[in-house]
Amino acid sequence: MTDTTPRKSLTLLGLGDMGTALARTWLAAGYSPTVWNRTPAKAAPLAAEGAVVAQTAAAAVAANGLVVTCLLDDASVRSTLDGVDLTGKDLVDLTTGTPAEARARAAWAEARGARYTDGGIMATPTMIGVPEAGGYVFYSGSRALFDTHRATLEVPAGARFVGEDPGHAALHDVALLSAMYGMFAGISHAYALTEGEDIAPKDLAPLLSEWLGAMGFFVGNAAERLTSRDFTTGVVSNLAMQVAASGTLLRTAEEQGVGAELISPYLDLMRRRLTADPAAHGGEDTAGAILLLKR
Repeated sequence: MTDTTPRKSLTLLGLGDMGTALARTWLAAGYSPTVWNRTPAKAAPLAAEGAVVAQTAAAAVAANGLVVTCLLDDASVRSTLDGVDLTGKDLVDLTTGTPAEARARAAWAEARGARYTDGGIMATPTMIGVPEAGGYVFYSGSRALFDTHRATLEVPAGARFVGEDPGHAALHDVALLSAMYGMFAGISHAYALTEGEDIAPKDLAPLLSEWLGAMGFFVGNAAERLTSRDFTTGVVSNLAMQVAASGTLLRTAEEQGVGAELISPYLDLMRRRLTADPAAHGGEDTAGAILLLKR
């Protein structure tokens, strides 16, 4: 009989903080990863833990059918795999990049005889291998590749396949990170406003958390309105009112000696939407302003 049990092995290129965390998680799960890093010293601790260290990227790729890259950027992936035989390989790129870079990398890999799936890691290195931390990875590209190696890919963190367009993992990744930084910007502005006042940051913190949680409804609300293109039904705080009130936010920032650069772009966007056609847009929900961002 033929043994069809998948080999618990793979190749990992790149041993930065994230790559090392991935390698250690696979090792803990009983895998025998072949690893390579441009700076060989970084591989030494993993060798002591059971990893096979390849001297070259080409040797590492030759060792296994599944090849995972977790490098600095897209240019690093290209330079690392330049001239390496990828025929018959399954390439999973977990390097942070743009949707366009992922699509170009998929075409590049497929032209060299490999299947390709891109990944966007929604976790920090400390969350890898810790299921309760909630980290996961977006994957897109070859569905067949993903299905073949899903069990292996789910070892470090949850795996979420978001489509056969190779760029969609990166797009989901950047969309979520962009929302995160927007939230960080608002929180930073709030703390700056109260800096120097008799308001302790630790006292403001639970109020911020509670308020942001209550405003989380906007996520689903905006999705529904962007789908239906109905920005007026059931509006509670309309655009005209919010634009009028935004002056208070800007004057308060000025009074407190705080720059408004973290919040003014969004306030300006709302004002642009209203000014374009006050009669048509004044009664809208603010989600309509999202349409102005698309160039």
